[in-house]
Amino acid sequence: MWIEYAYTVSDTKWGRWFQRAVRLQTEHLEVTLVFPAALDPVVWGTETSMTAEASPLPSAPGRQEEDGMRLFTWSTGRPAQHARYRLEWRFRARPEQDVNQGEFK
Repeated sequence: MWIEYAYTVSDTKWGRWFQRAVRLQTEHLEVTLVFPAALDPVVWGTETSMTAEASPLPSAPGRQEEDGMRLFTWSTGRPAQHARYRLEWRFRARPEQDVNQGEFK
């Protein structure tokens, strides 16, 4: 079975990360994040499991530019069941928003 979905979320409703837990046997997992290139985004990730603490992803997300957008794609084959993959980002072209205060720092 192939499951694919996509959605768009405004940055006022989203944090600075995306996490996917592998709950069922999975042959291939792929995540693509798309941001405006003008924000100069950077992306990195971690992997955790029920028996191990967070460690960097085994491979860095790929990056490409397309029509003013920066696409980051990361994939893995046969991820371990109960593994969690977390992709995080920040935008170097604008100040970080303080989530607790609602102000820019």
